[in-house]
This record gives sequence, C-alpha cells and structure tokens, in this order.
Amino acid sequence: MGKETLNKINKPRAIRRLVIWYKRNSAVTSIVDTAANSAVTASNVAGNVAENVVSSAESVVNTASSVVSNASSLAKNTLQPLVFDPLKRLQNSDNDLNKEYESNAERIWIAVDGMGGDYAPAPILEGCLDAISRFPINIKFVGNIEKVRNEAENVGLLELLEKEIDNNRCELIDSGDPIGMNEEATAVRKRKNASVNVAMDLVKSNQAKAVYSAGNSGAMMASAIFRLGRLKGIERPAIGALFPTRDQTRPVLVLDVGANTDCKPSYLHQFALLGNIYAKDVLQIKKPRIGLLNIGEEECKGNDLSLKTFQLLSNEKSFDFVGNCEGRDVLSGSFDVVVCDGFTGNILLKFLESVGGVLLDILRSELPRGRRGKVGSAFLKSNLLRIKKRLDHAEHGGALLLGVNGICVIGHGSSKSLSVVSALRLAHSAVNHDVMENLNQLQKLHVLNS
Repeated sequence: MGKETLNKINKPRAIRRLVIWYKRNSAVTSIVDTAANSAVTASNVAGNVAENVVSSAESVVNTASSVVSNASSLAKNTLQPLVFDPLKRLQNSDNDLNKEYESNAERIWIAVDGMGGDYAPAPILEGCLDAISRFPINIKFVGNIEKVRNEAENVGLLELLEKEIDNNRCELIDSGDPIGMNEEATAVRKRKNASVNVAMDLVKSNQAKAVYSAGNSGAMMASAIFRLGRLKGIERPAIGALFPTRDQTRPVLVLDVGANTDCKPSYLHQFALLGNIYAKDVLQIKKPRIGLLNIGEEECKGNDLSLKTFQLLSNEKSFDFVGNCEGRDVLSGSFDVVVCDGFTGNILLKFLESVGGVLLDILRSELPRGRRGKVGSAFLKSNLLRIKKRLDHAEHGGALLLGVNGICVIGHGSSKSLSVVSALRLAHSAVNHDVMENLNQLQKLHVLNS
C-alpha cells in the first residue's frame, strides 16, 4: 500500500477525532455555563431569602428574649417568698404556712432593735411590717420615735405603720442612739438607753419572747449577757449560723462564728451541746451529726485545742459525734452541726459571704456574647439568682445567739427588709419549738456540773 493511500485513510480518522473532541468540549462547556448561570441565580435567590430569614430570626429572637424575660420576672416574683428562709424544712408553701399560723390563736411579741444596722431604721421597719402580715407575731419596734416616723413617711410606710399600731400588732418604744459598729461592746454598760439595751430589757421583763438586732453583734452579745445572763453551766455563749449544703432542705449549723475568738476545749464541748438541741428543736433533725472543724479527718490531726476537744466530744454520750470535719466537708451535707472557735468560724463565715457574688460574676463572664448570650442569660437568670441566694449568707436573715437565757437573733449588718423577715421567722420558730425550755435542761448534764 502506498504512502498516498495511507494519508487518505488517516485523514478521515483525524477529522472524526477532531469532531468527537469538539462535541465533547461543547457539551462540557454548555454544562459549565448552565451550572454557572444556575449558581448565580441560586446565589441571588439565596441572598434574598437569607436576608429575609435572618430578619425574621432576629425578630423571633427579640420576641423570645422578651417572653423569657417576662417569664423570668414572673417566676422570680412567684418564687421569691419561698427562697429567703434558711429553714427550708419549715416552709412548704405560703398557704400551708398561713394555715399553720392561723391555727395559733396567740401572737408572739418580738422586740426589734430598730436603730441597729447599716441602713436602719427604714429597711428594718419595712421587714417588720411585712413579717407581721406573714406570721403570728407582733413587733415592739425600739428606736428614736421621731426619727422612725420621719423615715417611715419618707419611704411611704407611715400609713401602714399607723394601721398596725391601731391594730395592736406593732408598738413603738422610744430609746437612745444605737451602739455604733465601730464602738466597743462594753459601751452597753455606759449607755443604758441604747436601743439594743432597751430591746433586751423587754425580753428580760417578759414583755417580748425574743429580740432581734442587725447592729453591733458584740454589743448585742454583751447586752444579752449583762441583762439576760448565761444559761447555768454554759461558760461562753456562741453565735450559730446556718450554712447552705448540697441539700437545700438541710442546712448545717456552724458555731461559734465570732462570739469567742479564743476558746478552751470545754467551750467547744458546750457549743456542741447547744447546737445539738438547736438542730433537734428548730431544724427538726432527730439525730444530728456533730463534727469538729479540723485540718484532717484523723483524730491525731490538729492543734492542741482540736486534740483535747476531740477527746471530750468522743466521750460525750448525749449526742452523735461523727468525727473531724475538714473545710471541704462543711457544705457537703455530711454534718448537721459543726463546732469551731469563733476566730476560725468568723473567717469561714466571711468567706462564704463572698462566694455567691464571685460565682455569679464568673458565670456571667463565661456566658456567650451577642444574641445567643442574651437568650441564654434570660433562661438562666432565675437559676443564677437562686444560686446566689443559696450561697449568700446575708439572705439567710440572722444567727441565733446560743447560751444566754433568752432567744436572741443577730442579723447581718447590711440586712434589708427580706433578711429581716427571715430573721423574725427564725425567732418565731425558736420560740414556737420551746428551744429555751430544752436548753435549760442542759444544766442537768453531769458534764456541765463537774
């Protein structure tokens, strides 16, 4: 076959290949062009739709945030009366409480140092008037009458105050100035007309069953010792404060939290006896678990005070001594009563007071920013507030001064109306559960007479 013949055969093949390549390219090009046009169209449509969707979503988020905020506010108003009291065992619902209190015909008179506290007398008076409507108590409000009336008028409480006075549920008792927060406790001896002394005298003369003050705690303890006296067999009174635990229905009583900075083993032994009776009567715990605050669980741990106190508590048969309680165990719920010297207890108390606010600040800083953060914060708002209330000791109203011959409730210096209500409820519970009668039985124990 010649060269010319081969060229004729190869030429049609080359043309066919060229045609096939062109057709394939043409199809691909057409597909690409179509896809590109579709993508542009889809992009335009998607952009318009997305813009509308985002706009609608923003509207929905704003609406949801508003609804959640309203729901949070409603929940707060509904739940607030139920969370202020540390004695969770004693509160079920407002209706149950009202029924319980209505069954008690006799109302209890409580003396209140109306001039004691950082914000007195207006918030103290507001809390007292609120408590009168909630519980079967009457209030003897001690303070400078002219100043009390002026403050009541300034905050819009004068009409309610006059009404309660007319109903014989509140009485104003005139007194001098309070013992200042920076004054020595012994000032109560010189200033007999101080508001805390006048309030204490009302309990001494049996015109009131309990006394409450948010003023100088050292002055209140000194006034109680000088006017009411100590229980027989008790060397030093102790301030018992309720701390929250994991189980919010079962707080732990810690004492002493500031009355006695230097203690002997016998003092701590007596604190345990006082705390045991308080836990039984007021907290309604059948067999309170007593612990000694220490640096370790082992009985060989601690300083000389801890070692000697451990032996005293271990040999005591009138209560259930569980053993040493480390700092991390105080809020665990493993103990019902924890005893310690007042120096250590006060540091522990002041530390706990800061935990609620710090924890809330940390949670806020860790929440996401932008709309997601706002929606999340709205949902968590009521939970965060309840967490803060559970950890904030100021919300718990007050602490009971144990070991004196009368019921004395010491309030936080910064107490406002809600804390006053809680403290007055605590005082009523102590009176209602005959705490003093059982405390007076302590003198029969041989350990207090030896």
